[in-house]
Amino acid sequence: MKKALKIILFVLLALLIIVAGYFAYVFISYHRIGSGPLKTEGSASQTLNKDAEYKIVSYNIGFGAYEKDYGFFMDGGKESWAWSKERLDANLKKIAALLADQNADLCNVQEVDIGSTRSYKFDERDYLTEKLTGYCFSFAQNYDSPFLFYPIFQPHGASRSGMMTFSKFGIQSAERVELPIESGLTKFLDLDRCYSKNRIKTADGKELVLYNFHLSAYTSDGKIANEQLVILTDDMEKEYAAGNYCIAGGDFNKDILGDSSVYFGKADKEYTWAQPIPEGIFDGKHLTLAAPLDKDAPVPSCRNADSEYHEGQFVLTIDGFIISDNVEAISSRVIDTGFEYSDHNPVELIFKIK
Repeated sequence: MKKALKIILFVLLALLIIVAGYFAYVFISYHRIGSGPLKTEGSASQTLNKDAEYKIVSYNIGFGAYEKDYGFFMDGGKESWAWSKERLDANLKKIAALLADQNADLCNVQEVDIGSTRSYKFDERDYLTEKLTGYCFSFAQNYDSPFLFYPIFQPHGASRSGMMTFSKFGIQSAERVELPIESGLTKFLDLDRCYSKNRIKTADGKELVLYNFHLSAYTSDGKIANEQLVILTDDMEKEYAAGNYCIAGGDFNKDILGDSSVYFGKADKEYTWAQPIPEGIFDGKHLTLAAPLDKDAPVPSCRNADSEYHEGQFVLTIDGFIISDNVEAISSRVIDTGFEYSDHNPVELIFKIK
């Protein structure tokens, strides 16, 4: 009996050491990437002129995994990796082809993995740069996490991911601007949030400052995303005051229609993660929210990935644009893919600089 008890105690002690060692590894490995210049690559020859119409597309590709039948464990689903290498490869090729077919002048892409367990270590930048030719581009990493040993039977693993910005006009310079995140345990689940800031010369000697962003999602109450949005819009206001044109496109992780159920109906379950943008965010600023909405034929930009896509699933619009007053929005819409390749649909803005 004593020998059996010793064995049990030894096993429990060993498990305790392993668990403590893992948590120590997670805390010691945790770091933030910080702000700094970004490398720009590629070549583009077009000139950005006043009063000409241009198109920008923004698309959160969900690291290529969120096909129509995919549910993610952090959203209430079961999967922690893409279905398979083969399906991920095929889906990324379709995403890249879709974006190439849009032939947008500017393109913001979020959740592009560059070596994550969940996406079989694929460098997803290669798929995009192969198809999106004739563009300058920059990449801003916003996730470099230690190995997450959950779910137990298929651990999510380590993740490295970021945002790519493409421009048919030369990008003169680009930088990564770090955003605040929550300080509690949720920081290990959320991305290391940032936005990228890309400067593009215009024909009149000024600059179009193009922002690419993906605000916080896995937080306790959503307040940190409000803080992030204030920092982003404050930056845009400063650039506007300097005489530049500003466009920000990306994933707000907020219901930018205020109450998307008005347009898409009530979901079969209640969710609280996507709050509306608080009143007053744009007060005193020369900025406007350009939400992609066709009231006659509304299409949501995002589905809650708690399971495969189905009728009655929670859908809403959280992707869109912010523009400065010297940029005119001609139209803005959601490109309806039926969530075939991602839990997001791409969003489009037709604009001109005034």
